[in-house]
This record gives sequence, structure tokens and C-alpha cells, in this order.
Amino acid sequence: MASECKLTPLAVAVLALLLERPMHPYEVYQLLMQRSMDSFVKVRPGSLYHTFERLLKGGTVRAVGTEREGNRPERTTYEITSEGREAMERKVREMLAESDHEYPNFPLAVGEAHNIPRETAVMLLSERLERKRAEVAVLDTKITSAEEREIPKRYWLAADFCRAMTTAEIGWLKSLIADIETGDIPWGQNVTKTS
Repeated sequence: MASECKLTPLAVAVLALLLERPMHPYEVYQLLMQRSMDSFVKVRPGSLYHTFERLLKGGTVRAVGTEREGNRPERTTYEITSEGREAMERKVREMLAESDHEYPNFPLAVGEAHNIPRETAVMLLSERLERKRAEVAVLDTKITSAEEREIPKRYWLAADFCRAMTTAEIGWLKSLIADIETGDIPWGQNVTKTS
């Protein structure tokens, strides 16, 4: 019986790739990067190898062989276990169902932006708008590439979601900047607050 292993987002991504076929950690790393998963999951070689160690200890993966190419170190190939499949499915269900309460900086910053000069707020929001437009352009390129290579959409749903969310933020930012510039949103600390 496998010990209970708390699955991080990286562990979920690893197990999902191992559902496709047995792989060694470097192959998993290459595939994560090729599929641009590093846009959604923090991927570092050291943390990836640590994740494999934790998954092996937790019984969610097992070693199925080793190989050596030339003078390179041996590479151990892993496959997902039935316990790993169950744990991954449980975690994916949990992640899909939950409404996570992360505490990103932007909502707080925009809520307190009235405490800085209007021109500075407009400038900073405009810069953010341009960065978001650039992010959408990158996502569009990745999505187009995936479509051209006929990669099934199930493998790039995260990119599609991020594109939709970023596009929504772009629309909101454009509206907010316009409202600040026209004075539709009163600005500054001396604005009377209503209770």
C-alpha cells in the first residue's frame, strides 16, 4: 500500500505525462518545456528530480528500468502506478472543483491605486495593458503551433484558459484606464468616501 503523497501542481503534471508512457525525468522536463507547461507550473530541474523522489517514495510511480547513452549518467525510467493514477485523478477533481483563494498582488494594488497620482496610475496600468497584450500574442503563437502540429486540444486547454482570462483582463484594463482618464472614477485621497 502506497503512503499518502501530497501532490503539488508539478507532481500532477509529471503523473499526467507518465500516463502517456513511461519516461525518465529529463524526458519529462523536455516535454513539459515543449508543451509550455512552465507557463502554468513552476518547473525547475532540481524540483522536478525532488518530485520524482517524493512520488517514488509515496508509491505513485515506480522505476521500470535504466539506460545509459555514451558517457552520460544512467537515467531511470518511471511509470505511474495504479495508486498514482488514483491520486492524480483525485487531485485533478479537487483542483477543478475548488475555488482557490490565492492572494495575488494586483487586486490589492488596483484597489489602492487611488493613493498615487492619476497620471502615474494611468501610466502603470497602460504598461500592464501592453504586457498583457504581449502575453496574448505569445499564447496565440503557442496555440497556433499546437493546432498546426495537430496536438489534441486537451493538451493545451490551460493555454486556451490563460488566453481567455488575459483577454478579459485586457478589456477591463482598457475600460479602467478610460474611466480614470475621463474622471468617471474620482481620484486621490481627498475624495469623500460614502459609508
